[in-house]
Amino acid sequence: MTTPRKALSLTAASLALASVMGTVTTSAHAATSATVIVQSGPQYAPPPPMVVQRYSAPPPRRYERVPPPRRGMVWEQGHWEWQGRRHVWVPGHWLRARPGYAYTQPGWVQQDGRWEMRRGRWDRDGDGVPDRYDRRPNNPYRQ
Repeated sequence: MTTPRKALSLTAASLALASVMGTVTTSAHAATSATVIVQSGPQYAPPPPMVVQRYSAPPPRRYERVPPPRRGMVWEQGHWEWQGRRHVWVPGHWLRARPGYAYTQPGWVQQDGRWEMRRGRWDRDGDGVPDRYDRRPNNPYRQ
């Protein structure tokens, strides 16, 4: 015959094993006839699917008069940007030139059936690869 203390410890061990195996609610009667309820913690829920923002095609480019060149400045062309839920025209403006760098104009590119905005950027060697992704950013002979 088991003592009430051993029966209680065996019941607690079986409850712990049941909770590890995924039982949500279990009740047991110990030798003292006390009811013990074991509940598991929060259940695993898979993450929601990743939402890919799909922009509609930008409107046609607006005609914009390009001003005469200025020393030490680069003209960034006007372009469409996605703001909120629509395209908004951003007029052209002057940027301070960076000696030794080439400027790539902003624009929209269609890739895999969706439109992506490529912002204007500075590039040291003019190869079109942003410097942070370029292994050799100072190589002017790279193709």
